[in-house]
Amino acid sequence: MPAISSEKGPVEVLPAAPAHWPDIEEFFARTPCWCQYWRVSSGEYKRLSKDEPFETWSARRKAALRSQLNKPVPPGMLAYADSRLVVGWCGFGRRPEMERLVRSRSIPAIDDRPVWSIVCFLVRVGFRRRGVARTLLDGLIEYARELGAPALEAYPVDPGGKPIDVALAYVGTTSMFEKAGFRRILETSARSAGLTRWLRRLELQS
Repeated sequence: MPAISSEKGPVEVLPAAPAHWPDIEEFFARTPCWCQYWRVSSGEYKRLSKDEPFETWSARRKAALRSQLNKPVPPGMLAYADSRLVVGWCGFGRRPEMERLVRSRSIPAIDDRPVWSIVCFLVRVGFRRRGVARTLLDGLIEYARELGAPALEAYPVDPGGKPIDVALAYVGTTSMFEKAGFRRILETSARSAGLTRWLRRLELQS
């Protein structure tokens, strides 16, 4: 899998697996979504939060992510620094299994192919702006090809050349995907940080 080197050591990308759970749990400890936002419907996601203590609904999302690690297609790619510390996560899944995307009116399906959808990037503070997100993307492209995915889809924001806060660009930026070979397909009606999100696709099978 792709790797980069930085002043803080090498960063290697791996598909998330059950054996990585202790590291994933530590990484997501302060991220209450546990990468579930796109995997359930809007109504179900809200029900997981409504009238319940934080600890209760966070535990449910945490349990869901742990269970998803056992699926044939994992829920994410991990970036490890020096083989010890998780410094980045790229969340993805088959679009037909991403319930919020299946029902989305703002990010429409352009066909019925079981493409893999890339939904988020999380990078640990101290490792941002060091190429971790791009390395995660490169690792996912390689992994998706190995598993025979027909194509990868992403829904990044277009900052228009202006600086954007890393946290607000959690869906990725159009320039990063363009450099990785993703074609611009259509402008969606979805927004992130008030910015336009584009549907981009990378074909993996001829």
